[in-house]
Amino acid sequence: MTEDRSADRSVPVDAPGGSYAVHIGRGLLARAGELAGPLAGAERAAIVHADALPGPAEAVAAAFEARGLEVRRFPIPAGEDAKRLDVVAELYRRFAEVPLHRADPVVAVGGGAVTDTAGFAAATWLRGVPLVNVPTTVLGMVDAAIGGKTGVDLPSGKNLVGAFHQPVAVLADLDTLATLPAAERRAGLAEVVKAGLVADPALAEATATRATAAIAGHPDALAPLVEGAVRIKAHVVGADEREGGLRAILNYGHTLGHALERLAGYTGLRHGEAVSLGMVFAARVAEATGLAAPGLADGHVQLLSRLGLPVGGIEVDPDAAIDAMATDKKARGGLRLVLLSAPGQPQVVPAPERALMAELVRSLAKDPAA
Repeated sequence: MTEDRSADRSVPVDAPGGSYAVHIGRGLLARAGELAGPLAGAERAAIVHADALPGPAEAVAAAFEARGLEVRRFPIPAGEDAKRLDVVAELYRRFAEVPLHRADPVVAVGGGAVTDTAGFAAATWLRGVPLVNVPTTVLGMVDAAIGGKTGVDLPSGKNLVGAFHQPVAVLADLDTLATLPAAERRAGLAEVVKAGLVADPALAEATATRATAAIAGHPDALAPLVEGAVRIKAHVVGADEREGGLRAILNYGHTLGHALERLAGYTGLRHGEAVSLGMVFAARVAEATGLAAPGLADGHVQLLSRLGLPVGGIEVDPDAAIDAMATDKKARGGLRLVLLSAPGQPQVVPAPERALMAELVRSLAKDPAA
C-alpha cells in the first residue's frame, strides 16, 4: 500500500509492447501536451471524447494546441454505447478526412468505454498510431486506460473484438473525478478492491477505510488508492502483457460480472457493481470447491458492503448466466474462473460442475447486507 503524498506521482509501466508513465495528480489536463511525451513527427491530434464531457476535452485540446499541433475533436457516445463497431467505423471515416497520419496521436478523454474504443481505433488506424489516454473515471484510471487492452462489444459478448495497443502516456487527473456522480466513484472503487484482493489485501482494506472520503471525491483520499491499484496493474502487465497467465488474475470477479452486464443489456448495472457481485460469486465458488476455507465469502461481503457495493439482491436466470460466461475470453478448453485460496492468493482454475455454479448464481438473489 503506497503512502499518501501531496506531490503528483508517476508510475512506470514497462511492457514489451511499449514503456510509458501513468501520471497521477491534479491539474494534469492543462499539462496534457507536455506529459504526452515526444510524439516525434506529429502534426495533428485527434481528441476522442465522450459527448457528455466537453469540458475536459476542451482543456486537453487547448494543451495540445499550445504544443503546436492542429487539433480535431471527435465526440462519441458515453458508456457502453461507445463500444460498437459502427462507432469505430465512423472514427475511421473522420480520421481519413483530417487526414490523420501515422505519427499523429489519438487522445482518448473519458471513461473506460472511451479509452477502449478510441484505443481500438488507434490500434487499427494505419496499423497503429500513438495513443494518449486521459481517463476521467476511477475505473478508467485504475484499469481500462492501462495495459494496452482495447476493444468493443458484440451482441454475443463484451470486449470480443479488440487489440493490444499500449498508450504512450496515461494522465489520471484526480480533479476530473469530482464531477462524477458518487455512484460512479463507488463503482470504480470495486476495481481497486479487486486489485487489492488479488495482489495486496492492505489496499483492499484501505479502500474500505477511506470509502466515505473517496466516494465523496476527495483527491487526498483517492490518490493513494488510485496509485496502489495502478502499481499492481503495472507490475502484472509488465510481467504478462497479453494474458498468457498472470494477467488473467486481474479478471477476478469479471467472468460473472461481464455476463451480468450482458444479460442486463449493458444498462442499469454499472461495471463495478457487476464485478462486485462477481467477486462474491467467485468467493463462494472457492469455498464450495474446497479451494478456500470458510469465511472468504463473508469477508468479501463485509468488505464490499462497507463501500456500499452490491453483494446480492439480484435475480438472474442461472442457465443464461452460465451460458453468457461461456463466451469469456479465458475459456480455453472450457470455462475457467479466477478464484482466491485466500486474499492475495489468486488461481485460474477450471469451472466446477454446472449444477454447483447454478446454485451459487441463485444465491445472489439474497442480499446478505440487507
